[in-house]
Amino acid sequence: MMAVLSNSSPWTKVATPSFPFQFLHQSYSYTSRIFSFRRKFSVNALSQQSLPVRVRFAPSPTGNLHVGGARTALFNYLFARSKGGKFVLRIEDTDLERSTRESEEAVLRDLTWLGLDWDEGPGVGGDYGPYRQSERNSLYKEYAEKLLQSGQVYRCFCSNEELEKMKEFAKLKNLPPVYTGKWAYATDKEVEEELAKGTPYTFRVLKVSWNLDTLGDFVIMRSNGQPVYNFCVTVDDATMAISHVIRAEEHLPNTLRQALIYKALEFPMPHFAHVSLILAPDRSKLSKRHGATSVGQYREMGYLPEAVNNYLALLGWGDGTDNEFFTLDKLVERFTIERVNKSGAVFDSTKLRWMNGHYLRARPSEEVTKLIAERWKTAGLLTVSEGPFVDESIEQLKDGIDLITDADKALSNLLSYPLHDTLESHEAESVIQDNLQEFCASLLAAYDSGDLVRALEEGQAGWKNWVKSFGKSLKRKGKSLFMPLRLLLTGKLHGPDIGASVVLLYQAGTTGIIAPEVGFVTIDERFKVLRQINWETLSKDHAVKEETASLSN
Repeated sequence: MMAVLSNSSPWTKVATPSFPFQFLHQSYSYTSRIFSFRRKFSVNALSQQSLPVRVRFAPSPTGNLHVGGARTALFNYLFARSKGGKFVLRIEDTDLERSTRESEEAVLRDLTWLGLDWDEGPGVGGDYGPYRQSERNSLYKEYAEKLLQSGQVYRCFCSNEELEKMKEFAKLKNLPPVYTGKWAYATDKEVEEELAKGTPYTFRVLKVSWNLDTLGDFVIMRSNGQPVYNFCVTVDDATMAISHVIRAEEHLPNTLRQALIYKALEFPMPHFAHVSLILAPDRSKLSKRHGATSVGQYREMGYLPEAVNNYLALLGWGDGTDNEFFTLDKLVERFTIERVNKSGAVFDSTKLRWMNGHYLRARPSEEVTKLIAERWKTAGLLTVSEGPFVDESIEQLKDGIDLITDADKALSNLLSYPLHDTLESHEAESVIQDNLQEFCASLLAAYDSGDLVRALEEGQAGWKNWVKSFGKSLKRKGKSLFMPLRLLLTGKLHGPDIGASVVLLYQAGTTGIIAPEVGFVTIDERFKVLRQINWETLSKDHAVKEETASLSN
């Protein structure tokens, strides 16, 4: 669902809880479990007419960039670019135990790979830095002290044990587990005594008379001097002049606390939009148990950034037409926040793969050839990454390649020779019964005479002339000619064009560019295999299988 905090029509309104503050609307209702707020435009509201659009993407560097985070970054980027605004990148690394510089670098690398260039942030700078929360502690302490001096927060000296007892008491009374406000109205003397003893304390926002029993005097600064998430985010967004906040709906519960902090600090509030989660096929939240979930994983799997961007944009957005293909520039041109759907979008890896194939084949043929050729050499299939064999193989196989990594399997399949397994399969039975032994003898004779080899040396034109003549000599054509040829020469019953395949197999054996580790069987070696087939045993085996199948039926 997309729920938002807004004062203008482009931002969806779900429901509006009551507040005593002037700047919030005076009605209250819940729609499901999701709520949003609406400010009165006349009080401390950011004016879309007077202020520039500034959005931010604020990942925590505690792991890889999830596809959900990437979509949030994309929506922010598209909104900023479509409005002529700024896209800010801020690193929320206040979780000191889990945050790492390696994770931060991975996030920056993934965003760069996607082409989501930020206008301000790490590596770029800007007028509102620093852009890492860990480097902004002095700012948080300054604003916390300001709230303390104004009486809107207070020091709480409750120990963990005391807080735990409050929770237990509330549970017994079937009350919400909120802070009871023990230190809210302590005297100066009581506070000074605890400070003198060095008692650890937190900063809590002073409770006012709002009608939400589930929210007590919440903490904004921990006893170790570290600010809590909601305080950091509010101070950062306000001091960085963020005009619009577009984030996942899992942040929606934070909005109430942040609204109170905005009010306490007398900051104008930005517009908020909360975007629905990305769901797995079983409609649960997409997670690692469903397979790849990070941008880095998809990059390593061979996906292209333009395909990932396009697909992520369609998870919850569309331009109202049947078009499914959008470049990043076209997305900027067509994107509007109004068309972001309220319902969760299901991640379909099959469609992403299909879309990637479209973009791969849309790239210039020289670029695709280079990508696949380098992949084959890196994967240890070929000893070189250029030449006629490489070019012709890619031309032959590219329509079946949706990912660059698919190219490995495609080439390996072309080069393989699973003749014995295919001959023993049930599917090959009809081909064997069509006088395959006699056909094989004729094929061996054509090879021994040199006719077939001379034809293959001439390429596909030579093959076409030879196969036409060979078919006439056997009075075969169509399927009765090409099925046994495919089986005997490639070891398979299905595959790409038989003529192009056999010519490539001949080239592979004569150029020596196939890596030894592949175990490639050359055309000459394949004919040695054909000479060793025991047709009598093969026929008996199929007869036994046929009899067994009849009895079982």
